[in-house]
Amino acid sequence: MSAADILPFFRAWVRNPLQVAAVAPSGPAVSSLMAQEITADTGPVLELGPGTGVFTRALLRRGVRQRDLTLIEYGSEFIPLLQRRFPGARVLWMDAAWLRKERLFEGASVGAVVSGLGLLAMPQEKVRAILDGAFGYLRHDGAFYQITYGPRCPVAGAVLDRLDLQASCIGQTFRNLPPASVYRISRRHPNA
Repeated sequence: MSAADILPFFRAWVRNPLQVAAVAPSGPAVSSLMAQEITADTGPVLELGPGTGVFTRALLRRGVRQRDLTLIEYGSEFIPLLQRRFPGARVLWMDAAWLRKERLFEGASVGAVVSGLGLLAMPQEKVRAILDGAFGYLRHDGAFYQITYGPRCPVAGAVLDRLDLQASCIGQTFRNLPPASVYRISRRHPNA
């Protein structure tokens, strides 16, 4: 993690701590956890809340091509940084809760969604809108990967039930500030 990542991230956190949700960008250990199940064969990847691009770099190391990445960022201060760092990726400035309203892809063509969003700080209705929108783009066998700094899945059981989803922790690390876990959220009936 470099000063080029820490300074813009910290400034954004000072301006809006609930939107940024962490005091520093995620480190290499949790970035590896986030990307561990994703490869070039996964197909297009939608990343929500990429911030400075630490998960994006981990995805590239796993073989995902920049042209297969769509980065959705609400923090306007991160947009120019992401465009410079990942010129082959599609970078969009929007709220992830608007996913259902937008036409980003034709049909369910995304293999994975990677989320650095602070879901614990959001109202459950917004969390539901984000997941509903993301799963509208995910293939039936695709998965949504979510970081959390809390002790359990950041998506309430009622939201998972309403959307017919299931969540499982795929790893945790204490080598991050703060310690973090990664959850895979998928359809309960992927072939339905």
